[in-house]
Amino acid sequence: MAEKMLSAERHRRLVQHLRLHGSGNVTDLAEQLGVSSSTIRRDLRELDERGLVERSHGGASAPAGDEPQLQSRVTSHSAEKETIGRAAARMVQAPGTILITGGSTTEAMVPYLAAYDGLTVVTNALNIAWQLTRLPQLTVVVLGGVLRHGENSLLGTITEQALSQLHIDQVFTGALGIDPDSGISGAHVQEAGTDRSLLASARQVVCLIDSSKFGRRGPVRLADITGIDAVVTDGGADPTVVGALEAHGVRVTLAT
Repeated sequence: MAEKMLSAERHRRLVQHLRLHGSGNVTDLAEQLGVSSSTIRRDLRELDERGLVERSHGGASAPAGDEPQLQSRVTSHSAEKETIGRAAARMVQAPGTILITGGSTTEAMVPYLAAYDGLTVVTNALNIAWQLTRLPQLTVVVLGGVLRHGENSLLGTITEQALSQLHIDQVFTGALGIDPDSGISGAHVQEAGTDRSLLASARQVVCLIDSSKFGRRGPVRLADITGIDAVVTDGGADPTVVGALEAHGVRVTLAT
């Protein structure tokens, strides 16, 4: 029984590591868990058979469509996200009410809201709400709901009911990917209902997304491209995809 429990704990920690970092190699994983490389290979084989990881030569990765957790994504493409956040903040229409959904790219725009007065900011993300505590001139509304650990976001019926009581002018959202044919997409089926409600709540939808996610499709469609008014991205965006988005009437801003 002790060995079985030890194996279960190893499996939990392996899955947690891969979801957080995206991938890992056998040598590093074995060192972290204090076991042999052969044990890690056996664990990864079992987890792969259960669909919890995807084995690769020398290691494994999180399943396709399973995005790394927020604390890891904050450091990914951080310079681009900072630039995107600054450009997105310039698009805010104040006075008014905006909604900022959870994510590392949307969080990057929060410091630049310091330039505004008479602005109400609604969010379902605890990390964004915390950043907003530094801007006392803004009115902040935090939507309730069920906490999704690792993402600091609030989801579910409670979130959607609270949202239905508000009038939102603009939504600023991130996404796992954007594609001219399929629109913007996410990674998690269990979040899709809340995410769609957030996007449908406003007269204008602005998507903040770095160029690495252009042309990418996640497993869950959140909005058709016709439901997106504007996209803010960095200068590395594929010109072909940018042109296709603009052909659909989407305003694309290349942040510099």
